[in-house]
Amino acid sequence: MQSSKSDSYAKAGVDITAGYESVEMIKPHIKSTFRSGVLGGFGGFGGLFEPQLSGMKRPIAVSGTDGVGTKLKIAFLMDKHDTVGVDCVAMCVNDIVCTGAEPQFFLDYLAVGKNVPGRVERIVAGIADGCRQAGCALVGGETAEHPDMMPEDEYDLAGFSVGFVDYDDMIDGKSVQSGDAIIGLVSSGLHSNGFSLVRRVFADDLKNLSIYMPDLGCTLGEELLRPTKVYVQPLLYVIRRFGKDIKGISNITGGGLFENVPRMLPEDVRAVIGAANLPKMPVFDILARKGGIPARDMYNTFNMGAGVVLAVGADKADAVMAALSGQGESPILLGHCVSGERGLDLV
Repeated sequence: MQSSKSDSYAKAGVDITAGYESVEMIKPHIKSTFRSGVLGGFGGFGGLFEPQLSGMKRPIAVSGTDGVGTKLKIAFLMDKHDTVGVDCVAMCVNDIVCTGAEPQFFLDYLAVGKNVPGRVERIVAGIADGCRQAGCALVGGETAEHPDMMPEDEYDLAGFSVGFVDYDDMIDGKSVQSGDAIIGLVSSGLHSNGFSLVRRVFADDLKNLSIYMPDLGCTLGEELLRPTKVYVQPLLYVIRRFGKDIKGISNITGGGLFENVPRMLPEDVRAVIGAANLPKMPVFDILARKGGIPARDMYNTFNMGAGVVLAVGADKADAVMAALSGQGESPILLGHCVSGERGLDLV
């Protein structure tokens, strides 16, 4: 029966024309990520990719999926949408490379309250930027318009990535032992974790995100939206160069140092990290002071300046750090491993 109100998808809140416009606008960004292995271009029902498995005796697929979380609320407040895509990619590919795998392709899922093509383009431009940094191809995705599910000026963003590693080359932490060195790679700041707490602490300041804060050396908005660092290329470099001497890698995400460092350790090894060895980043000091957050909670929520932590043989620590420095990183000797129940001692 025909509706007397002449209903249409557009009247229901879904603008198909805007969807077509968004696709045309994001195509150049997507194509900029293409690498060897991409098949069929963009726009099919499935993203096609022929994995690069040359020389692998027993290829293992390693997958990762994640989102940006409530950091998106800061993007909404600032109406700045070109960096959260980097966060989305980084949260996935930084996990994958911890196993020694090379991320090869990525897909995104963007749910919007209203399809605003210019905003969608900025979001996807950030995703493409993250993919280029990681060296993986953006082979597909989905932009879904959800009227009545979320406000028109809000969206949610998540992603999915797949990488490959030879079974014999996987990094699983089983060889980590007492005496091994713990090396940290400096983070770009908060990355994309703990933002529900961050927003609570800075609740009174979120109306003034554009005000310069001398302690930060930038505006609060710039600090909070600083994109998550993509560690894939420097980590792959040292993995390929040092092989089994890279014994464990941990991506410091939700749960901070206390939860994530032990994930790369066997059951009978503990990590000992000197708190004074971690880089001093004003944003963490301000959060702790302004929010009255106990030290234990800070280290159990945030990366505290170390975005990735590696366990390497003590005799290779200097060489690994020099190699990472040569790749533009700022490695720090954080501590060492000891015998004991799996865990982390912060001293």
